[in-house]
Amino acid sequence: MRKSFYEYLMTERNPNSHDEIAEFANNAFFDQSFPKHTDNFAEISKYLEENAGYLPTMTIFDDVWQRYLAYLD
Repeated sequence: MRKSFYEYLMTERNPNSHDEIAEFANNAFFDQSFPKHTDNFAEISKYLEENAGYLPTMTIFDDVWQRYLAYLD
């Protein structure tokens, strides 16, 4: 079974890093409402735009999404 985006994002966690992707992953870990079981770009993007004040720019999400797609290949 294919990993959800959230499952992939959790591989980027690093509580000791100030890298923007690691910080995104760290914050998403604590976000109880994050859509954890989907791989749908539109659903995740909409959620982040409306609810993720911890994400300073959607470009970070776009970068991680591209890594996720490469991981799935």
